[in-house]
Amino acid sequence: MQISPSEDKIPVVGPPSSPQCSGESLYFSDGRRKVDYVLVFHQRRHGSIRSRASTSVSHDRLSIVSNGNFPPSTGSDAAAGRGGSIPEGEAARVGEVFMELGGAGGNEPTEPADHEMRLIRQEFEANLLEAGLEIERDRELKNYGPSFTRLHAPWPVLCREAEFLKIKVPTKTSYELKEESGFGSSMSTVWRKMNHPFQPKVPHQEQERTKFLTHCFSRDKLHLYNIASKDTFFDNATRGRIVYEILRRTVCVRTCQTIGISTLIAKGVYDAAFPLHDGDYKVIGHPEERSDRQVLHDEWAKYSAFYKYQPIDLVRKYFGEKIGLYFAWLGVYTQLLIPASIVGIIVFCYGVATVDTDIPSLEMCDERLNFTMCPLCDGACDFWQLSTACGTARASHLFDNPATVFFAIFMSLWAVLFLEHWKRRQISLSFSWDLTGIEEDEEHPRPKYETILLQKRQRKQKTKKKKKKSELDLTVSNTNGKPDKQEDGTVTGKDRWRQKLLSAMAAGIPAAIEKLTWKDRLPGYFINVSSILFMFGLTFSAVFGVIIYRITVSALMAMSPDPETKSNVRVTVTATAVIINLVVILILDEIYGAVALWLTELEIPKTETHFEERLILKAFLLKFMNAYAPIFYVAFFKGRFAGRPGNYVYVFNDYRMEECAPGGCLIELCIQLSIIMLGKQLIQNNIFEIGIPKLKKLVRALKDKGAAEKELEEERPPQQWNLDYALAPFEGLTPEYMEMIIQFGFVSLFVASFPLAPLFALLNNVIEIRLDAKKFVTELRRPVAVRAKDIGIWYNILSGMGKFSVIINAFVISFTSDFIPRLVYQYMFSQTGTMHGFIDHTLSYFNVSNFKPGTAPQNLEQGAITVCRYKDYREPPWAPDAYTFSKQYWSVLAARLAFVILFQNLVMFLSLIVAWGIPDVPKTIVEQFKREKKLLVDVFLREEKEKFQLIQSLFSKDTTLRPGRHTLHPSQGSFLPGRFSTLPPGPTQGLPGEGGGPRARCRAASFSQFTRNIPPSPKNENENSRHTVV
Repeated sequence: MQISPSEDKIPVVGPPSSPQCSGESLYFSDGRRKVDYVLVFHQRRHGSIRSRASTSVSHDRLSIVSNGNFPPSTGSDAAAGRGGSIPEGEAARVGEVFMELGGAGGNEPTEPADHEMRLIRQEFEANLLEAGLEIERDRELKNYGPSFTRLHAPWPVLCREAEFLKIKVPTKTSYELKEESGFGSSMSTVWRKMNHPFQPKVPHQEQERTKFLTHCFSRDKLHLYNIASKDTFFDNATRGRIVYEILRRTVCVRTCQTIGISTLIAKGVYDAAFPLHDGDYKVIGHPEERSDRQVLHDEWAKYSAFYKYQPIDLVRKYFGEKIGLYFAWLGVYTQLLIPASIVGIIVFCYGVATVDTDIPSLEMCDERLNFTMCPLCDGACDFWQLSTACGTARASHLFDNPATVFFAIFMSLWAVLFLEHWKRRQISLSFSWDLTGIEEDEEHPRPKYETILLQKRQRKQKTKKKKKKSELDLTVSNTNGKPDKQEDGTVTGKDRWRQKLLSAMAAGIPAAIEKLTWKDRLPGYFINVSSILFMFGLTFSAVFGVIIYRITVSALMAMSPDPETKSNVRVTVTATAVIINLVVILILDEIYGAVALWLTELEIPKTETHFEERLILKAFLLKFMNAYAPIFYVAFFKGRFAGRPGNYVYVFNDYRMEECAPGGCLIELCIQLSIIMLGKQLIQNNIFEIGIPKLKKLVRALKDKGAAEKELEEERPPQQWNLDYALAPFEGLTPEYMEMIIQFGFVSLFVASFPLAPLFALLNNVIEIRLDAKKFVTELRRPVAVRAKDIGIWYNILSGMGKFSVIINAFVISFTSDFIPRLVYQYMFSQTGTMHGFIDHTLSYFNVSNFKPGTAPQNLEQGAITVCRYKDYREPPWAPDAYTFSKQYWSVLAARLAFVILFQNLVMFLSLIVAWGIPDVPKTIVEQFKREKKLLVDVFLREEKEKFQLIQSLFSKDTTLRPGRHTLHPSQGSFLPGRFSTLPPGPTQGLPGEGGGPRARCRAASFSQFTRNIPPSPKNENENSRHTVV
């Protein structure tokens, strides 16, 4: 179905005669009406677009007049306030539509041609005119390149939609915020003075002590609102959001969908739709006259402003609540990383200060003890001295010391404190941004969902049609007489025409009953589960491949005749393996992001919210496994299943499973965590975010180079919509949140092995905030302002990771570090109660004669070395149960499990105390909320009282002007407030009335009605009748 008005109904303007400034390019050609939204489409084949004269109804279309979807409008109605004059002949055809009755063979919809896209755009824009929007377009049509349609929402449309969306606006009533007194006031003054250098220079930020009451917009209460100017009462972000709501729900019947702009962009009818930025971000004139975009660029999006607070209120005003909450959350997270970084530095410094006094490290470095260790590989490797691993032992103590346990407990509590602090901050922002009590906006189905639903509906109609035809054939065949083929063919043709007509007219009506069920989604669910399991297998295969690399390279380097190569085996293998892991993680991250998007599309979510939540869960699950699988292996699996001398575990029957370094696996875990974390932040989060957008911008610039040169020849200055269209489209906050959530995992999950992780996260986030800010202000198109009360599912993910980090850190301290074995030795097995003899206690004996054939060192001199040592708790070869786990092993294992249980319960208990001690809603917010509620009630009671007094005065005046009318005695009738009235009881006033005349009714909701002239009542009066105003 398609409306057939031509495009000349839309006002067109020629190119500007003189260059315009950025402020003028934000308006229509008249310089008064703002451009609230821009629709962009590409002109591909201008010659194939049919003109009005040549446009005819083909064999598969029928021209009809709609009976309700598109009411015909007169010329004056269509032209009034809608962007220009429309000829009466054209306006009379607004109700005329084209209906698609055929041409689509099969279930899949055919791709519309360019002229069909043009007709669809005509219908859609005609519907926008019917909705009250005003449209403007350039006069000349390009043979190729983008064409822009500008939209403007006049004041009546803004008021109507603001009331529909329940947008809160400031009233004329204001109040002063309560100031602290006494010591608290002086401390606040000192704190404000100290913070003043860190505050951004945002205009009108000093008026923070005065707050205006806000209320949901209503057209009946315009006199209550602080409307200084109708052009600026609704800011640009709100105007863009209002226009987007109209675009989103406007019906375009030709596409057989119920959504407007989302479906049309998905179909390729339009290329883009976006609100405009507030001019250029570079300040050209006076700094005092900066726009919001220029203020954000100067005070927020520059790296030189890294030390300043973020202007969150201005970010919310310009980009909307959803983006404002993201940057507020990122700011809170970055601020709380400061104390975590300080404590981490102190813990690291403690390790540096005590490394020279650590007894186990000194014993390991003491060459006089002469611990002869078993070979690291079979055949080619020789015995080696433990003192050669002195450097590894000293480095391990930097991260494996008693302060690490304290730091793990501190970081677990820090995670709880961070979530509680953010909860308070979020509630404070919701109150100051007037988000309290807002309802969730009604979401329209996604274009993909409606397309699948339409295909399902078409299949059902086709099945019914076949069934009906088979029943008709069966009925004809059961008759005795032969049917008339011509008559039968005529009946079938009528039935086919009627079915196509009715189905085409009903295409624009949303299906209230039909919906996609689990049966329709079952193939998608099956592919989802199998694909996610395959991706898990791919991740584990990548980790296993790196393990094989480490084993083989270690064996090859150990066979090298170069002694220097042999001595650097562990360092070389560990460093190269971690770099390979990093590269694999970066590649799989990009693959998993695309796969998660594809899998979510297969599930066919109904709304954008459901789509976003499912996409987040899949992407987080895949990227979490990808980023942390190598770290989990080093922390909990490496060296656990290697076996012992004489009974090693082999891979592919040739290569021994790798073991931990003599100083433990914690130092390798630290190396793995630091390189992966720093590499991801440096390469993925910064280089990719800076380099890829620059590359895309360069490609777009080269692609549009010809069009740009042509415009320069015509001396046309670039308008704001041209500049914004050249920017990258906004694709959501999921990538921004995801990289911060993965970083939060590095900071919280394995922080016991790397106390400097919060410091590196802090340094990264200081850059990340300004990088994201610059990207939003200068490199992305302006997104639609979206309301949001919280950060959504991300809070649940953060809360889950915080709880999971307690368990992970407990196991890291218990099973990866040597903290528990040292405690057990000191308090159970040490003769002096000190750590002397700890290294000897952790090393077991092995008789070299028990080597399997071919595994002993090749240059083994018989008799020179009879036993070698290896790190494990096993019985010596001379014991009755040789090489079995010793009593010390079971003691250490029991202590490790007990520590896990104790650590987990202690931290959980302390977390509950912290969460209980910090209220979710600040006390000041509770008091302000109560105060605003009381003031708002007083405002409306005062308004009702004024209306009541006005009613009394009007009827009193009417009674005095008409002396012949009978005035009711108080005993005969009185004014009784209705049961729904909120007015306080007041003095009653008799109302004139007659038995046959209409009762005068006054509604409290409409103030204008009270000022109307009351029509005179009929002369015949009935004294027994009583009238009550309700």
